[in-house]
Amino acid sequence: MTAVSMVLTLAVVVMWLGAVMPWPIALVVGLGIDGGWLATLAYERRLAAQGDHSTPVTAVGWSFGLVATGVLVAHALTAEESAGAWLAVAWLPVAAKALWLVHGLWERTALTGEALDAIQGIQQEARDEAAVARARLRAEAATEETRLTAVTQAGARVAHVQAKTADTLSRAWSTLESAREGEGTGRALTSVTTRVTPGVTPRWELPVWGPTNPLPALDAAPPLSDEALDRLVDEIRHSETPALSYREMSTRFRAAGHAASEVRLRAAWKRVAA
Repeated sequence: MTAVSMVLTLAVVVMWLGAVMPWPIALVVGLGIDGGWLATLAYERRLAAQGDHSTPVTAVGWSFGLVATGVLVAHALTAEESAGAWLAVAWLPVAAKALWLVHGLWERTALTGEALDAIQGIQQEARDEAAVARARLRAEAATEETRLTAVTQAGARVAHVQAKTADTLSRAWSTLESAREGEGTGRALTSVTTRVTPGVTPRWELPVWGPTNPLPALDAAPPLSDEALDRLVDEIRHSETPALSYREMSTRFRAAGHAASEVRLRAAWKRVAA
């Protein structure tokens, strides 16, 4: 793009100034603009290669680029033919300078292949750790959901059995109450007991049926503290030789009737096994 811009600038200067001055002079003017631009560009690239930067040199380079663009724009506006085509390429000098600026920024941020491989390895390791953490959280959530579902279903079954038993006892008590208050009950008891104790009519008392004692809640036990949980995990782990694995310890922990979330149990295992 820089070469095309220099050729266009030289051609425009020669065609534009050739009408008012000898063409060798116009050629020298065009080469002067292109040469100044190329010289400032080369010097700026040399400074960039040394890790340095000069604001005056950059300003001069942009000035030459703007002059070249101005020449192309002025020629496009004064040209009688193909004015649109000349105006369409008038932006090339500024665009070329901007591309050199972008290329310089890219060079300052370029990394070696070794560094890029190290960065990719770090990113891949971070992605792996994040995926493992997500999988662990999903597994723990599924375990807790299964446990809560089992506890809820067990509680619902217990409540259903209690309600059914209470309904059966209520109907039986109503039947006994009806039999006790019936007219024929007293005569039947009198006919049975008169010979034994004349003049005495015993009263048939109903069995006492009071409210049922509520079952203790399934999770009524207070949660274990971290110290108590660590002690239980350590005892179960060293109950056999060699020491039990986490899965075996967890199974025996649940079978013993202890309650603790999977997260706390795994944390206690890590503290004990450390």
